[in-house]
Amino acid sequence: MTKTAQRPTDILEEGRDEQPPRPNRRRRILLMAVAGLTILGLAALVLGGGILNPGAAADPEHTMTAVQIIPLVILVVMFVVATKWPLNIGVMGLVASFGVGYFMLGMTDKQILEEFPASIVLTIIGVTYFFSMAQRNGTINIIVQSCVRLVRGKTMLLPWVFFLMAAALTSLGTFSPAAVALLAPAALGFAYESRIHPVVMGAFIINGAHAGGFSPLSVAGVLVHNIAVDNGFPISQGSLFIASFTLNLILSVLTIVLFGLLGKLRDGEGGQLADVDTTSAGRPHGQQILTLVLIAAMLVCTLGFRMPIGFVALSAGLLLAFINIKEHQTFIGGVSWSTVLLVAGMITYVSLLQHVGVIDTLAEQALALGAPLLVALVLCYVIGVGSAFASSTALLTAFIPLAGPLLATSSLSASGTVAALAIAATVVDVSPFSTDGALVVANARDNDRQRVYKQLMMYAGGVVLVAPALAWALLVPTGIM
Repeated sequence: MTKTAQRPTDILEEGRDEQPPRPNRRRRILLMAVAGLTILGLAALVLGGGILNPGAAADPEHTMTAVQIIPLVILVVMFVVATKWPLNIGVMGLVASFGVGYFMLGMTDKQILEEFPASIVLTIIGVTYFFSMAQRNGTINIIVQSCVRLVRGKTMLLPWVFFLMAAALTSLGTFSPAAVALLAPAALGFAYESRIHPVVMGAFIINGAHAGGFSPLSVAGVLVHNIAVDNGFPISQGSLFIASFTLNLILSVLTIVLFGLLGKLRDGEGGQLADVDTTSAGRPHGQQILTLVLIAAMLVCTLGFRMPIGFVALSAGLLLAFINIKEHQTFIGGVSWSTVLLVAGMITYVSLLQHVGVIDTLAEQALALGAPLLVALVLCYVIGVGSAFASSTALLTAFIPLAGPLLATSSLSASGTVAALAIAATVVDVSPFSTDGALVVANARDNDRQRVYKQLMMYAGGVVLVAPALAWALLVPTGIM
C-alpha cells in the first residue's frame, strides 16, 4: 500500500511531530489576539446595545443575568483553552454541562442530556467506521491513482484533479482532515515533481475537501442541517452543498490567478518522487470491488430513498467486517471518536445555553447593534477568524443558533445566512494552525517545510480577510438561496 493510503491518524501524528518549532511565539501572540477579540466581541454583544440603543438597554428582557453570563464566560474559556492546548473541547463541554446543569440549574442527568445529539453521533460513527475500511483495503488508493492517470502529462491539471478527488471523498462522507491526510502525501509529491507550487497544491486539496464537505451525505452537512432544524429554521441541504462547492471553486480560481500574477505557479525544479508510488494501482478486486459497490449502494439508499446515512454506513461497514473478521478491531479504531466527543459535548452545552436564554439574549443584543445584514457580516468574520485557530465544528454548533432570532426578525434567507456562516467557518482551515493546513506543512519536503509554513500562513491571512466577506456578499444580501 502506498503512502497515499496511510491511515489519517498516523499522518496526523506525523503532522504534530513535524510542525516547525520556531513560530510558537508568533502563534501565542495570535492566540492572545483571537482570545481578546472574542472577549471584546461578546462584550460588544452584551453591552453594545446599551451604548447604541439606550432603550434596548433599559429593557430588562435584553439584559443578561448572572445565570446567563457565567455559562457564557465558561464557553469562552473553553474555546481559549482548546485553542492553546490539545484538549478536546467536547470533553470540556460535557463536564461543563454537568457543572452548570447540576450545580447551577438543579437539573438531573436526564434533563442535561435531553438534547444529546444521538443521530449526529450515529452518523459520525457510521461514516468513519465504513471509510476507515475503504482506506485500509486500498479502495481509496485505487481511486486516487486512477484519477491521476487521467491527467496524462498535463501537470497543471493536477491541482484540479486533487480538488475533485477531495470533494468526492468528503461529499461521500469522509471528514475533511481525513481526506486531506489521504491525498496530501501524493499531491505534494506530484507538486514537487511537476514544479507546481506546494502551497497551491495544498490549497486546492483543502478547498476541494471543503467543497464537498456539506453534501447531504457528509457529517458536516447533516450537522448543520440538524442544528438549523432544531433551532426552527430548516435549510435546503442541496443548496448548502451547491453554495459550499461554488465558493470553494471560486477561491481556487482566485488562488490560481493570484499565484499566476505573482509568477509563482511554477516553483523550484523537478525532482524524484521519494514518497509516492506512481505505478499503476491495477484493477480493483475482491474487497475493493465490494467497497465500490457499497459506496454506490449508500448513495442510492440515502439520496434516492432518504434513509439515515448513519445506519446505512454502519450496515455497509458491518458487511465489510464480515469479509475481513481478523481486522475488525482495527476498523473500530478508525472511528473518529474525538469528533464524536467534540460534537456531542458542544451541542449538549450549547443546548444548556439556549435553556437559560443566553442565545436569545445575545441575538437580541446583536440586533440592537445595527441592520441584520451588518450583523450577519460580523458573525461571518467572527466565526471565520475563530475557526482559523479553533475547531470549525465547535464554532458552528455555537454560532448557528445565534442566527435563529436574527432570521426570525428579518427577511434574510435562512439557507443563505447559514451557508455563509458554515462556509466562513471552514474555508479558513488552510491556516497552518488548523489540522488541514498542518497536514500540508507536514507533507512538504524537509528542506522546504519552513518556507511552505510561512507562505501558507500568508495565504491563509488573505483567505481570512476575503472569504467571509465573499461568502456573505454572494449568499446573504442576494437572497439567492
